Amino acid sequence: MAESSAFGSTLLVQGSEALLSQRAVAKRVAQARREHPDAELTEIAAAELSDGRFADLIGGSLFASWAVVVVHELADLPEQALPLVRQTALDPFPELCLVLVHAGGVKGKGLIDALKKARVTRVTADPVKAWELPKFVAAEARSLRMSLDAQASQDLIDAVGTDLRALTGALRQLASDYEGEQVSASMVRRYFAGRAEVTSFAVADDALAGRPGAALEKLRWALSTGVAPVLVTSALAGSLRGLGKYLELRSARMSDNDLARQVGVPPWKLKELSRLSRDWSPQAVSIAIRAVAHTDEQVKGAAADPGFALEQMLLTINQARQVGRRP
Repeated sequence: MAESSAFGSTLLVQGSEALLSQRAVAKRVAQARREHPDAELTEIAAAELSDGRFADLIGGSLFASWAVVVVHELADLPEQALPLVRQTALDPFPELCLVLVHAGGVKGKGLIDALKKARVTRVTADPVKAWELPKFVAAEARSLRMSLDAQASQDLIDAVGTDLRALTGALRQLASDYEGEQVSASMVRRYFAGRAEVTSFAVADDALAGRPGAALEKLRWALSTGVAPVLVTSALAGSLRGLGKYLELRSARMSDNDLARQVGVPPWKLKELSRLSRDWSPQAVSIAIRAVAHTDEQVKGAAADPGFALEQMLLTINQARQVGRRP
């Protein structure tokens, strides 16, 4: 099916994930430029559309009859500009390619609802949920023509974090340095060795698995290499929340995919949670979460020695796990 023209149309890009939003805008602008390379492109914040500015933009110029107008931060559109923007969005000129960008929320909802009711073309740019991140990484890897297995995808997320820009940047580095190779989990861990997030999650993994000695050793190494204490408490809080949700929902009649979605993890990680659940009870998880929350307050200023506070937290978590193992 032939691609419809970008001109004489309006595209609404809605959602708070900046990378996905910018990609949607760039894709539409590129389409318009392919159709009319001489089209005049204007990108402007909605707050600046006052005193007839919008009317000037959509009319093109003396030298270019085709216009591409991208309006960012639509929620900040001035009241006086709303009628013309609405009218134009619902019935754009044949020579106009209009892109409206709204980050979400209730501000500007009236205009958004009107555009949706009129079935204006819409692209969502919602944040990628935690359990969807491996799928996002896999898709990005394919776009870079690189092969990345499931464990490597998760290790990359643990290493770099959940920011989509950071993940795509890391994938580009891997694709460049390992061109044509299958990228394994060990390669990812080696490549990003020393990253704060990797170290923090390694501490959390050992603590929940009942390896307090290894957890303390990695904690001391992490702190000596400059890892912020708050990253350790953050990693432990996330791991414990996931385990707690799994313990609560594991008896529910649902598929692995649905269970993973509810817990907030990729489906393959359910096996790890299943292993951990043998040694943890909901009560034990609750004790551990309270210990992490208390330590988080301490490392943010209440404790004179954050390192000592973190060590005591790991010991408390291990004691909680012992409670969970009792019949």
